Amino acid sequence: MVRRRLTDEEEALWSALTRTVRPMRPSQRRTLVPPAEPIDLPTVPLPKVIRLTNAPQRPVVAPPPRKPAPVLDTGWEKRIRSGAIVPDMSIDLHGHTLAAAHVQLNQALASALSRDVRVLLVVTGKPPRTKLVSDTSRRGAIRGEIGHWLETSPWADRIASVRIAHPRHGGDGALYLILRRKK
Repeated sequence: MVRRRLTDEEEALWSALTRTVRPMRPSQRRTLVPPAEPIDLPTVPLPKVIRLTNAPQRPVVAPPPRKPAPVLDTGWEKRIRSGAIVPDMSIDLHGHTLAAAHVQLNQALASALSRDVRVLLVVTGKPPRTKLVSDTSRRGAIRGEIGHWLETSPWADRIASVRIAHPRHGGDGALYLILRRKK
């Protein structure tokens, strides 16, 4: 790529700017630009601001966020129970770190919503099996966080329901995200 030369005015502006910058670590200061003599910069008039004083000020009321439904209509319920539901898209999160899984989930949701996908299969991985009876309710790290991630997601109002997947799609180790249609 060929770089262009700065004009005299741009060079003067750059020089004025570099003289106002203070190093974060003064002990490692290096002088890259030799000090130049002060230059009078042209002044630019600011645009006038017009304020509307007679305009009514109404508070903006956002509609309450829609939460995922615990139960869908009977058609959806039958399809989910029988395993007849076919995911339009899927994402596999198990084996990732929490941070990487969160990023991938958000990217998958954005992609699914842009493509108007109705059913997103999210594979979280099954919780680890333990020999201790008291730890039977323990869940995996991603599975434990996914509910919070979905609630705080920018697309939370577009999620109609979150359901455990049918055994053919991963059972306890996967979730169906039923997404609402575009408005």
